[in-house]
Amino acid sequence: MRVQERRRFLPTEVADDHRHDAPLPIGFGQTNSQPSTVADMMTLLEPFPGMRVLDVGSGSGWTAAILGELGGPESAVFAVELVPELVERSRAAITQPWVRVHRARPGVLGLPEFAPFDRILVSAMADALPSELVDQLGADGLMVAPWRDVMHRVRLTRGEPEVTDHGGYRFVPLLHTRFRPAQ
Repeated sequence: MRVQERRRFLPTEVADDHRHDAPLPIGFGQTNSQPSTVADMMTLLEPFPGMRVLDVGSGSGWTAAILGELGGPESAVFAVELVPELVERSRAAITQPWVRVHRARPGVLGLPEFAPFDRILVSAMADALPSELVDQLGADGLMVAPWRDVMHRVRLTRGEPEVTDHGGYRFVPLLHTRFRPAQ
């Protein structure tokens, strides 16, 4: 996380707050998650060198860059974001060629055309287990995702999801329909 300095992924008006352990606004009703939450999620995700990983709701691109750092150049990191302006900003901030930011298609959760993934990180709150993403996990894959105000880890074992709870968290809502800026 130190190598991928948070400041680089923040709008100038909040960049000086990059060391605060708090979510910071990045525009369009979205936030850059607080560092302690990102650290918890990365630990639960069990990243490894050479992994194929999907970052859903990539926002500023910071978590995708961290995943790229943890996976190294042998990895393939696919970030997906619905807000076009955030897609462009995160593409400009990410320097690793093995980390690619994709614009989400309305009504499609994740990037099924690039599946299967070893790991999936979801940085927005769903209403329930996002089964469309479970379907994008490879054999023995692992997903970390919040829903109903609880962080969950979903591990595929012999094709069956095993879900464990890992405490209460707050996130912006998971969007997978046409994006409309907050009024």
